[in-house]
Amino acid sequence: MSSDVLVSRPLYDSRAVAQGVPEKSPPEEVPQLSSGSATAGYRSAKYTPAEWFSNYRTIIQQAGADRREAHSIQRHSKSLYQDAEEVTQKTQAEGTRLLGDRLQDIHCWKSELQRHIEQLLNDTSALLALKTRLEKALDATETPYAITTDNLNCRARRLGPDLVKDSVEEELLKEVDLIRSIQALLKTTIAQVVTQIKLNRDVKQTLEMDWSDKYQAYSFDDHSGRYSNMSPDTLHHPSSATMQDQVCNRTAWIKFTQDNLSRAIQEEQATTSLRALVEQVLLDITEDLRDQCSNVDRAFSRRCEELIEAKTQLEMKHAQILDQIGAQEKNIVALQQAIYNKEAPLRVAQSRLYLRSLRPNMELCRDEPQLSLEGEVQQIDVTLASLHQQLSDARGSLSHLEESRITVEKDMNCKTHSLFIDRDKCMTHRKRYPTIGTLSGY
Repeated sequence: MSSDVLVSRPLYDSRAVAQGVPEKSPPEEVPQLSSGSATAGYRSAKYTPAEWFSNYRTIIQQAGADRREAHSIQRHSKSLYQDAEEVTQKTQAEGTRLLGDRLQDIHCWKSELQRHIEQLLNDTSALLALKTRLEKALDATETPYAITTDNLNCRARRLGPDLVKDSVEEELLKEVDLIRSIQALLKTTIAQVVTQIKLNRDVKQTLEMDWSDKYQAYSFDDHSGRYSNMSPDTLHHPSSATMQDQVCNRTAWIKFTQDNLSRAIQEEQATTSLRALVEQVLLDITEDLRDQCSNVDRAFSRRCEELIEAKTQLEMKHAQILDQIGAQEKNIVALQQAIYNKEAPLRVAQSRLYLRSLRPNMELCRDEPQLSLEGEVQQIDVTLASLHQQLSDARGSLSHLEESRITVEKDMNCKTHSLFIDRDKCMTHRKRYPTIGTLSGY
């Protein structure tokens, strides 16, 4: 085997390359003389002492650099997390304090809302009681209105000169107008009360919604204030820390509640004024109705004698009409008999004309019998037409008499009924006129 000169492998530090440390140039190669083929396998893969020292020194230097860097990072990290911990605790404490202040603000506004809600509830209850009184007072006016209109309707059925606008009718018309105006006033007042109740309820609902929102917000903030670093139920919510554009500020939050409270105060004042107005209305209508009732009662007592005299005259006229109706009915029967008596002659004349119309050829001529028969038929037709016309006139006259009889009987019934109402019914019934308490809605 031939002898070759063996050269050692150069040192390559991969970590130095990765860290950007300039690679040291390999040591100068020193040629070695071969000692023979027997030692060739032992020397070919080994480092030289210089390479060994170089590699050792490189490791020592790298370890020192890593230690110094780690120590610097540790000092910086300790300072950072100590500062961060202090800032975090301070910020958390400030947040907890602000939550406490917020809870106090919410509690104050919530208490104010609760007070006005209760006030609106009391005002609405009072208005509902007044509404019930107004409705009872409105219902109480139906009784005098029914009595008055019934009297007017009965007296309005008088005919001709009997339609006298006497003192009773004038007082009744005044009472009707008074009751109508009172009913219109009560209906208007009821509408105002209903409107105010609706406004109170709307404001109360607004306050309740605001109160409910603050109650929930108070619950959330109270629960949030109880959170600590040791709380087991805290979670990560990254998106919750993002500022929302549509969220209102504190000024808008306070103004919203102040506006609601201002509206509630306005409705409370309106309710107080309306309650005083309703009380005065009920007092006034009660006095007016009782005064007019007394005027009507006095007028009724002066009218009974005139009704008795009018009723007597109608009874006399009714007897005359009945006599005339009987005479006209007899006349109609006579006319019907006369018409019936013309039926046989008419059939005879028409039968003769029919048979003569069957004569053959030149025998069918207008001779004297033919002319006589035609004249006879015409004369009977004219007579029947006159009788039918007279019968129609008689029936029309009878119909007019019947209508007059019915009209007189109705007027007699009206007078009888009016006398009954004026003397026996109205004067007695009007003693049951609603009392002052009933007219006031109690």
